[in-house]
Parts: sequence; structure tokens; C-alpha cells
Amino acid sequence: MIAIAAIWISVLLIGGGFALDRVLTGAITRNFDSSLEYVLIAMIRSSEIGPDGEVRLIEPLGDQRFLEPYSGLYWQISGTGQEPYRSRSLWERTLRPPREHVDDELHTYNSNQFPDEELRVLERNVLLPGSRTNWRFQIAQSRDALDLQIRAVRATLIPSLALLGLGLIILAALQTFYGLLPLRHIRRAIAAMRGGQNRRITAPLPLEVQPMVDELNALLAHNEKQAEEARLHAGNLAHALKTPLTVLVNSATGSDSELANTVRREAATMQRQVEHHLARARAVGRRGAAQARANVRESVDSVARAVGLLYPDVRLDAAGDRTLVARLERQDLDELIGNLLENAAKYGGGSVFVTIQRDGDMAEILVEDDGAGISPADRDRVIDRGVRLDSGKPGTGLGLAIVRDVAEIYGGSITLEESEDLGGLLVRLRLPAG
Repeated sequence: MIAIAAIWISVLLIGGGFALDRVLTGAITRNFDSSLEYVLIAMIRSSEIGPDGEVRLIEPLGDQRFLEPYSGLYWQISGTGQEPYRSRSLWERTLRPPREHVDDELHTYNSNQFPDEELRVLERNVLLPGSRTNWRFQIAQSRDALDLQIRAVRATLIPSLALLGLGLIILAALQTFYGLLPLRHIRRAIAAMRGGQNRRITAPLPLEVQPMVDELNALLAHNEKQAEEARLHAGNLAHALKTPLTVLVNSATGSDSELANTVRREAATMQRQVEHHLARARAVGRRGAAQARANVRESVDSVARAVGLLYPDVRLDAAGDRTLVARLERQDLDELIGNLLENAAKYGGGSVFVTIQRDGDMAEILVEDDGAGISPADRDRVIDRGVRLDSGKPGTGLGLAIVRDVAEIYGGSITLEESEDLGGLLVRLRLPAG
């Protein structure tokens, strides 16, 4: 950043300095030429043709330097076939144009015809009354005074621009250094967190950097929450498997005749527990995929076909928005809907109806059955892990618990209500809409 600023400042100052030098040099030169042009006009007005056809000045020019040899200020009048009429300051020298030509307008140029003196020359051709000769009037002055003024301007301009450029580069360097200082504070704060000294970046920072720090702190909190959830899931899984394993060990030790049945039952319980915690682990891992999307109706139709094969006597119907999309993985959505439809088919009276609708920024999936329903006092309790109200049918009581846990991981929820149309249970699953 500092190097780019330095290059850009240098380019701008060099370009601006060059343009400013051209402007100032042009102004000084025009002022120099104006004074010579004034003398040239005065010389033309004072000229006349003598009796022998020669040109002469009826009034001498007032500048004393025209009378001093090699003074640096000269004039000359010349014509074809005529002897040049010149100032005494030229002495034995003669002003010669760079080439033979006629200047009806004022012509200005630099001349090096004198080896030791560069001249600034103004000339013009004039046809005087009473003469057929085209006379060339020339006025010349040494460029020393002009060059001295230009050097004086440049001697001020170049150091000033150089000092300005240096100041701007130093200012850009300081601005860059202090502008990026908060990032160095963040780097040290992250190093302190890695060393276990801090858990968050709490130092006050500029408004331009604070949003990034907030996002970083949010990311740290998100990672800590995921780690805590992982530890909790591991503990829950260990606790869930502990009881079935104890039962298996006791049955095997006591030579229980029902050992085979006990092993199958407890193994099924352990399998269901493992599936429950694996579902939670998958949902936690996939929650970071912000672009995950799944069409709700496609998932409902797919799961309904599978549940219909397990419960051929149950009628499964679905209605609602066919384009509604939920923000979660399709596999997780299938598992949520699968648990709800399986429970409705297992505990209902033979009819299950699914409604898909949108409520604000949430996608709602309503699963209704015509079973006995659940009393309001038991609705909160039945969602807990392992709770079963009907022990006469096989199961582990984990279906609704899995739905609740996975839905909450994605920012959704599940509530149990009474179905007004079918009279049984209504399960309202809410998930973030895509």
C-alpha cells in the first residue's frame, strides 16, 4: 500500500510539476518577448526611406544598450540589395535569419549564430512608404536574463514539489501504519487466545474493524457450542448404552432363559440410541453448510412411499406448497419427516394427512392422524428421550426426541397439538425456509 501510494504520488507530482513548469516558463517567455516586441514596433514606427533609398531611423531608440558593443541587446534592418542598417551594439556582427523567408507576421525564435551568446530574436518584414524593398526588421536580446528567470522558477518549483511528495508519502505511510494497527491488535489477541490467556477479543476497536471482530467472536462461540454439543452427545450416548449393556451382562450372568429375547430387545434399543445420536451429530456437522436446501414436498412424497410399504393399511395423503424449500440437508429432512410419519402410522387410526405451508420465514410441516391423540399434560413429556405412552407397540421412544433435537440444531422447533379435522394428534414441525 505504501509503495503504490508512493508511486502514484510521484507520478502525479512529476506530471503536475511538468505542466506547471510549462505554464510558468511560457509566461516568463511571453513577458520577455512582449518587451522585445514593444521595441520592434517602436523601431518600425521610427523608420523612413532616405533620398538614396536607404532606410533610417528618425528617432533613436532610447535603450542605452543599443549603443554599447556586445551589450546583449541588438537591432537590425536589412533588405534585398541593401546594406544592413544595424545598432552599434552589434559592432562588426550581423543578424542572419535561419533561412531566407518573408515574415508578414511577427516571427519569434532562438538563435545560436553567435558562438558565445544565445539570442532570442523577433523579426518581421515591412514594406515602408516610398520603397519597393521588403525590409526585415529584427530585434534580438541575449537569453541570459530569460534563462536566469526560468532557472530561478525551477529552483523553487522542483524542491517544493519534492518536499511535497516526500510529505505525502510519509503521510501515506503513517496512515497505512496506523490504519492497519487494529489488525495487529487482533493478531496479538488471537495469539493470546491460542495461548489460553483470553477466550474472546474484547479490546475496543474502530468501527471499520469491529464487525469483523464481532464475526470472529461469533465464530468462536459457534465452535465452542459445537464442541460442547459433541461432548454432551458423547455423554448421552454413553449413558444411553450403559443400561442396556448392564441388562445384557446381568442376563448372561444369571443364565436367564429369556437371554435371547433380552439380547434382541436391548440390542434394538442400543441401535436406536446410536441412530439418534448419529442423527444429531450429522445435523450439527451439516449446520455449517449455509447453502443446504431441500424441497419439502419431494421429501414428504419420498418418505410417504417408504412408510406406505411398512404400513400398507394406513392411508397417507399430502397437500400444500409444492415449491417450498427448507434450509437443511435433504437426508436430515427425510429423517425428520420419516419419524413423524412412522409415529402417525403406528399410533394413529389408519389415516395420516400432511400439510405443507409457509409461515413468514419458516416452513411448516403439519402431520395429523386420526388416533387417540395425546393429552395436553403429556405433550411436553412425550418429546423427551425414551418416553413412551403406549408400551404395547414396539419402539424406543426416541422418534420425537430425534425430531426435536435435529430441528433445534437447524433453528427450528416442534410442537404437539390436537388435530381439528382428524381428531388425533397434530405435530407442527417448523424449519427455516429457503
